[in-house]
Amino acid sequence: MDADSGAILFEKNADQAYYPASITKILTALVVIEHCDLDEMVTFSHNAVYNVESGSSNMGALDGDILSVRDCLYGLMLASANESANALAEHCAGSIEAFAQMMNEKAKELGCTGSHFANPSGLNNENHYVTARDMALIMQAALDNPVFMEIDSALYWKHGPIQRYPDPEDPHNTVYAHHSMLKKNDSRYYPGAFAGKTGYTSLAGNTLVTAARRDGMTLICVILNGHQTHYQDTKTLFDYGFSGFQTIDLSDYDHTYTSIENDMTIAGLTASPISTLSMEEGCTLTLPQNADFKEVETTLDYELDASAPEQAVAEISYTYAGHPVGSSFLMIKDSFHSRARTSAAAAGLSDTPSVGIPEPTTKAMDETRPLKEEPAADAALSAADEGVSTGETLAESGSPASDLPALPGFSIQIPASVWKALAFTLLLAVLITVTVLCQIRRRKREEENRRLRKERRRQRLDDIGLSQEDFDSMIEQKRLTSRRRK
Repeated sequence: MDADSGAILFEKNADQAYYPASITKILTALVVIEHCDLDEMVTFSHNAVYNVESGSSNMGALDGDILSVRDCLYGLMLASANESANALAEHCAGSIEAFAQMMNEKAKELGCTGSHFANPSGLNNENHYVTARDMALIMQAALDNPVFMEIDSALYWKHGPIQRYPDPEDPHNTVYAHHSMLKKNDSRYYPGAFAGKTGYTSLAGNTLVTAARRDGMTLICVILNGHQTHYQDTKTLFDYGFSGFQTIDLSDYDHTYTSIENDMTIAGLTASPISTLSMEEGCTLTLPQNADFKEVETTLDYELDASAPEQAVAEISYTYAGHPVGSSFLMIKDSFHSRARTSAAAAGLSDTPSVGIPEPTTKAMDETRPLKEEPAADAALSAADEGVSTGETLAESGSPASDLPALPGFSIQIPASVWKALAFTLLLAVLITVTVLCQIRRRKREEENRRLRKERRRQRLDDIGLSQEDFDSMIEQKRLTSRRRK
């Protein structure tokens, strides 16, 4: 994968799930870095130290040892320390299980679709698996994190003293990188390789993730289910990528949409209000060395998700010979209307309509308000959102057996087993209700987010004085003109 454009240059079984082993720790490190301060202190619990496979990678920590998050991350990424993975997970999320949930949420956020994580270390678990495509996406995100880059590119690190080695100068307190392609004195060294992670278990075989940079191009290689050929396979793939492909700056080649500012009219429309239409900065495409940019096809997508830039009105996807080679957002920045509104707000006139800027209609304002939930649903969902468990809610309201008032003239004794069954049934019913309400609320939120995105896009077009129909007509005219020129 080209780390900048996201283009896949070669794939084999890319969506087949395999056991990942210790390359899992790339995601572990990324989640920890995003949620913890590096100077926080981590205490190694008995579970963290001993809930690992016998003989697996470690940094020698014992129950009760205390190290900084920074020290633990270096131990995690360089020494592949499994007890460090557990300790970081417990420190970050309270438990290994809760941290695994955070890992899965992060993976989903990054676009992973075929992977599931059950622990922070990558030790064997039937519910712990990844695809090569997903691991490339995870590494791509990790490379964008400067803290991760600093840690993962190091070849050694001296951490604080631990019980087993109390002398701060003890050489055992220094951890070293396992990845041979990063070491210049190793026969498997690859010029340009700067980050990565190794992995091995009996079930996973050899796994390897590596990043290398040459001539302005950064490539990511993922090997799963390897059998002693993982380094050679990585070298072969890197050689193929660097020799056969090139990364180009999109702004140097595609002027189909940004050239609007140079035209007086387009499809009969005055173009001056949109003189600031531009491509997203820093976008690249990955093409074969002998490819002609004229052979690149483009498609526009107006359905933008929440990760799109604030000023984006469309996403442009580029393909070459049917293969995705990059993408960019079409942006509207600093338009006349938005500048006027900004100036008015700065002058304290945000509540006073400026000349030529229509006030939002009541209908438009109403459409931007969140959907109102049912009161009963709000109560249950608020409890769920606040992290209050159903068990806690029942406990606060009283035990069914002990708090029911006695009926005069009756002395019926209901067996405890019946009460337990009733309590379990009630608990199950509440759980099902909360689950259903959460799903309903999630769907409503998704619908509301889609509506708000469309409304924001409509507002951006209003800012430049265009209707949706006018904008679509203008873009289509530019595309047809561009094709005729080719």
